[in-house]
Amino acid sequence: MSSRRRSKKDAASTVTPPQAPPSQYSRRERVLYVGCEGEVTEYDYLRYLNKEFGSGDSETGRPPFTIKPVRKAGGLIPSRTVKAVVEAAQGEDETWVLFDRDSHHDIPEAFEAAADSDTEVCFSHPSFELWLLLHFQPFGGPQGAAKNTYVLEKLRKADTAYKRFDKPDKGLNGARTKALKGKEAAAVQHARALVGQCAHGSCKPANATFEEPKYGRSEKERAARSGHAKNCDVLKRDPSTDVWRLLVSLGIVKV
Repeated sequence: MSSRRRSKKDAASTVTPPQAPPSQYSRRERVLYVGCEGEVTEYDYLRYLNKEFGSGDSETGRPPFTIKPVRKAGGLIPSRTVKAVVEAAQGEDETWVLFDRDSHHDIPEAFEAAADSDTEVCFSHPSFELWLLLHFQPFGGPQGAAKNTYVLEKLRKADTAYKRFDKPDKGLNGARTKALKGKEAAAVQHARALVGQCAHGSCKPANATFEEPKYGRSEKERAARSGHAKNCDVLKRDPSTDVWRLLVSLGIVKV
């Protein structure tokens, strides 16, 4: 009887495994164009993923991949991030975007554009730095729109490599990426826990999926793929980050 209960619990906490890229992608190695709203931090993080995990792992069966970051000097607003990555990929490869809540007013528009172009969205509220912080510790509590101060304070105290992390020094140098290494599974666990803590009340990490929505391809259905309820307003997912979906999709972390 107890083993049956454990089995149900395990099944409920399992994310549907990532599906193989659609057949229209022509390259043998998996190639992902990833649009970065930010100019530096996200770009450096994607380069780190390439360097650390891109060659694959024959022991675990994790296939190789290449991430091609797409950015612009001075950064991009979310909707333009989607446009830029779609134009860069030219229909040949997968497209993903990373953008934050910040004080942007075009986030619903960006989700709509992503849905129309089959682009995966990694949305962070209040900022991408939350994803970095989750490598070191869990986090919780609403931060308010465009409020990133507390997250940065926590990150600076989390590891000595981040002690001076702030503008203009928001790059991820060797010491900062080294501090992240080996903590990817913890970051994913902490990020998924935030889904379950969402104020909406019906959001569950076990509902996350990498499968295409069954009933259309609207921005709401796209936004619900991280485990949030379909009618959970993305602007109210405070705090949250979906960057974990990229790592699971690449096979870096299994859930």
